[in-house]
Amino acid sequence: MDGSSEFVSKPERLQKILSSYSIASRREAERMILDGRVQVNGITARTGQSAKPGHDQITIDGVPLDTKEDHVYIMLNKPCGYITTRSDEYGRKTVMDLLTGVSKRVYPIGRLDKDSEGLLLFTNDGEFANAVLHPSRNKLKTYEAAVRGDIQKAAEMLRQPVKIDRYTVHASKVGLLKTTADGGALLISVIEGRNRQVRKMCAVCGVKVISLKRISVGCLELGGLETGKWRFLTDNEVKALG
Repeated sequence: MDGSSEFVSKPERLQKILSSYSIASRREAERMILDGRVQVNGITARTGQSAKPGHDQITIDGVPLDTKEDHVYIMLNKPCGYITTRSDEYGRKTVMDLLTGVSKRVYPIGRLDKDSEGLLLFTNDGEFANAVLHPSRNKLKTYEAAVRGDIQKAAEMLRQPVKIDRYTVHASKVGLLKTTADGGALLISVIEGRNRQVRKMCAVCGVKVISLKRISVGCLELGGLETGKWRFLTDNEVKALG
């Protein structure tokens, strides 16, 4: 055995490798492998396979994975009416239409539905995206919800576990911002990020969401960022969220 062999990198799961190279999140990388788009040393990869970065030749759609992109981290104040996706087959407006001047290929972290607004993050760093999204990292997502119905009763119910679809979820924090003759506004923080979770939780608790705005993710607050505008995260913000 020659002495240089000890410096060969250790095998890592392909999903992790693709994620670290800013190609996609681990879940998206797994889909790429299932679709047969990834090869290792000229052989189509299989799910669960490992490889040695810098030693094995890894290609995606025939293009070698040989250079890392600079990581980019962006926050957007999403307006209502935009779909959270990179592209839409029906030609609807997407959040990507708002990232004018961004030269890097980035992906939204999580989702805000078409009728919701507020803080939405983008990156090309799969590991960062996983750190923000995974419930085990306890990143609170806080929303302002204008609702119609018995808001006092809903606030009390929301402080208890709530069953939506087939899952039991709970709000980490619930605050009553204001009351009106027919409803009011709630401040709701959750860790999970299930589809339309806050809207469904409110519906189960007897109130209808009229408008929904995400105002913070973890320690990052929307602040004074104008609706429809974006900015890069600072190094300190990335470190705090990652």
